Amino acid sequence: MRYALLLTLGTILSVGAFAAVAQTPSTPVASPAPTAAKYDPTKPYPAYTAPRLKIGQPDLQGTWSNSTLTPMTRRPDVKDRLVYTEDEVRKLEQAMVDEIEEGNAPTAKDAPAEYVPPANLKPEYAAGGGAVGGYNRFWLDPGNLVMRVNGEPRTSLFTTPSGSSPPRKAGAQPAPAPEPPAFMKLLGPSPTPKGGAFDNPESRSSERCITSFGRNGGPPMFGNGFYNNNYQIVQSPDAVVIVTEMVHDARIVRLNAKHRTDDVRPYFGDSIGWWDGDTLVVETTNIPQSQQFMGAWKTLKVTERFKRVADDRLYYGFKVEDPSLWDAPWGGEYEFHALGAPLYEYACHEGNYALHGVLEGARVQEARDTAAEAAKAAAAKPAAKPGKPKPKH
Repeated sequence: MRYALLLTLGTILSVGAFAAVAQTPSTPVASPAPTAAKYDPTKPYPAYTAPRLKIGQPDLQGTWSNSTLTPMTRRPDVKDRLVYTEDEVRKLEQAMVDEIEEGNAPTAKDAPAEYVPPANLKPEYAAGGGAVGGYNRFWLDPGNLVMRVNGEPRTSLFTTPSGSSPPRKAGAQPAPAPEPPAFMKLLGPSPTPKGGAFDNPESRSSERCITSFGRNGGPPMFGNGFYNNNYQIVQSPDAVVIVTEMVHDARIVRLNAKHRTDDVRPYFGDSIGWWDGDTLVVETTNIPQSQQFMGAWKTLKVTERFKRVADDRLYYGFKVEDPSLWDAPWGGEYEFHALGAPLYEYACHEGNYALHGVLEGARVQEARDTAAEAAKAAAAKPAAKPGKPKPKH
């Protein structure tokens, strides 16, 4: 059973003119799905034809999830194998069952005040919870099953021979750290590095739920390894919208359109799309530096393919191209599984009221650091030698 944790309540709101033409899941726009045996994800794809919307497009609408135990890049112990053995799959999935059971067990009455992570808790989860155990197992939904594509249990979402990004071209330079916003030049000198986490409200976008965590929003899109790896797809004659639960991002794919010709780089880039039979092809350029992928952004082009292969499965493939970094395109693939539940708004409250204190505290610390440096510099100066007494007149 796949667990989908929905951590907050709210609703997804349609915005702008798109709402007038979007066909939401509550609208009877699709023809009945073809009668077929329930899809077994451990077997190759069955013969399947996606139902059509009244506008003639294959129906990709609904809520989907890409949560999985399979990592984006292959673990070293798997070496160069794209596919797990079924015995390896059983062990991995059983380990997740054991982790969930241990994490959900009641806290012992004589447990110490200091939080002690469970023995099977992954290091990244323990770090996320900190000393108070804020991210105990109840809140986590990274995925309970190994990712399968056409029945094959995959060792990584990347499909390169090594399961990682290919070597860069000789002399190629990956993207540097993202540039801070231009307005920060007006803030004056500060011991805090410009663009640092405590420098200004704009540098705390994740905490304030401005953009997706990790690469949920893409492109390409991946689960974040923690929770809320859920999406909603909405179609209209002129656009397809991919809504990401975390963090309420909506990527608008303009159909049968052309890329913008300026160098404006909106969040998630500039996406255009077209139908290739039953497959939706999405091409994205103009990706901002802050959302670089594996060091690529300025000349990066990502091509994604979405195809419904069963009532409850959506195939997703992606190709990455950047001639400044790699000699040839490369990519990966996986499957979305049907979420079976509505998408709720993901909202953050961590920094809503504390933001003023977070930033002010950093300024106080900067002032203390500046004073300490000044005192240190003064102490390092040699003492002034006493001069000769001035003659009396």
